[in-house]
Amino acid sequence: MPPGDGTSGGGPPGEVPPGEEVPIASNDDVVRVRQLVRAAAAAAGLSLVDQTKIVTAASELARNTYAHGGGGTMRVEQAGGRGRRGVRIVFTDEGPGIADVERALGEGWTSGAGLGLGLSGARRLSDEFDLRSEPGKGTTVTVAKWSR
Repeated sequence: MPPGDGTSGGGPPGEVPPGEEVPIASNDDVVRVRQLVRAAAAAAGLSLVDQTKIVTAASELARNTYAHGGGGTMRVEQAGGRGRRGVRIVFTDEGPGIADVERALGEGWTSGAGLGLGLSGARRLSDEFDLRSEPGKGTTVTVAKWSR
């Protein structure tokens, strides 16, 4: 089946089974990431404001995965524990990596023509943020948002 047709997991169109990796190899995939994250955030009981925050963070990270990492994958899953519910999203690429992570997380830093709000903005919009990168080996960014 073609990617993105929603039939791979047997669920409704646009849904992906929890924990399944979704490829990010085009701008269309970035749009699909936003749709999948919004659905997962709503299912986790996040408020509309928190849904918007995590969807915005995911959009920035998906765009970075595609534009700077040469493509990669996204995995979204329901998360919980200690009486709370939310979503956790993991973005992975095997691109050039980030030589100076602290600098890349700084406000206004950009590696290209962007505004420099991608990583720092995603961190600010998430309740949890973890970035692991090694030059020449790629980058993994994990974010989470919890219901209030």
